[in-house]
Amino acid sequence: MMLTLAGAALLLLGASGPSPSTHVALSAEFVPPARAGASAHVAVTLSPRDADVRVNEEPAPRLKLEADEPVLVDKQAPATRSSSFDPQNARYLDPALPVHFPVAVKPTAPRGKQTVKARVTYFYCSKREGWCRKGTDDVEFAVDVR
Repeated sequence: MMLTLAGAALLLLGASGPSPSTHVALSAEFVPPARAGASAHVAVTLSPRDADVRVNEEPAPRLKLEADEPVLVDKQAPATRSSSFDPQNARYLDPALPVHFPVAVKPTAPRGKQTVKARVTYFYCSKREGWCRKGTDDVEFAVDVR
């Protein structure tokens, strides 16, 4: 009985945040502006772990910075509702190309290397197995504020 209670406690502790997808691996990096006046962005690569899994183009992946994020501000257009999803005519992202999310460095951001945390929401499907799912994963990346 004691082992069962300890196992249940571990499960509850691990359930505090989203667990990484077993179907898609994510990586993120901050890409500073290439020239004055250009926009910075966060490049997120969504890599399916199974050759049959594809990340949907629509609804588009979304990046959400933490509410109290002191370094970056989100510059994305607000999400719009798309028409109903049609799995027979779905388009998928190229896994070799990252998805770019526009951001800006806050004028009040502390100088030096900072770690930024964000959450990425995306949808993915397996045609072979006939299912689609929503994925939500946390990512971290470094920003060097000068």
